[in-house]
Amino acid sequence: MALGAAASSERGTRARVARLILELGPSTASVIGSRLGLTPAAIRRHLDNLLAEGLIETRTARTYASRGRGRPARLFAITDAGRSAFEHAYDDLASSALRFLAQTAGPEAVEEFARHQVAELERRYGPVVAAAPPGERVQALADALSADGYAASTVAAPEAGKPAAAGGEQLCQHHCPVAHVAAEFPQLCEAETETFSRLLGVPVRRLATIAHGDGICTTHVTCRSLAGKQTTPGPVESHGTSDQGDGETISESGGLFL
Repeated sequence: MALGAAASSERGTRARVARLILELGPSTASVIGSRLGLTPAAIRRHLDNLLAEGLIETRTARTYASRGRGRPARLFAITDAGRSAFEHAYDDLASSALRFLAQTAGPEAVEEFARHQVAELERRYGPVVAAAPPGERVQALADALSADGYAASTVAAPEAGKPAAAGGEQLCQHHCPVAHVAAEFPQLCEAETETFSRLLGVPVRRLATIAHGDGICTTHVTCRSLAGKQTTPGPVESHGTSDQGDGETISESGGLFL
């Protein structure tokens, strides 16, 4: 076997070991080895490598017998870094699937997929946002996003020479679980931004995104008084590139997907 193939095989087996620990929870080396059909020497090598990489950690099994010989069983458990590694692997799979969809069915299919993904969220968030007083709907949307793990908040967005209330609000998402995917497929963010506009009934504009290197996904929400006597959702301002003319960065990616 060539060195490259051997190294690939080692990595594949190591990934299987880590995945089994993730699925089973804290487990002994003998349990993991028997489930995967590995020799004691092989399982020990893979466990040692995973420990060195910080993807797993050791724990001591509780023993309830007051007597007996031998050491307590040593358990291997997945770490937060290990879980994150699997999340990135899922991102890679999602990116590959969307890439295949774009190649075989065209970019329109990716856009349709993105809209389909947010349709369920729009259905769930709609009644919550609609039930809130007009001045509290952005906060209601932020609360709904936070309940789904997006760590959202709101801040006033004053315009130069105008009071804070006249400048609208900014919806901030501090967590984006699919930033890696959204960076390659801005259609995901475009669909999300359109959804925010429909839910709030006013124009919105994406200012910054985690996917493009910013610390927070920020969406500007136009004040209702500035939106006029609009009874239907306003247009969404979408920009494929950054616009530095007014000091704001306008880009296209965010959370909510997959």
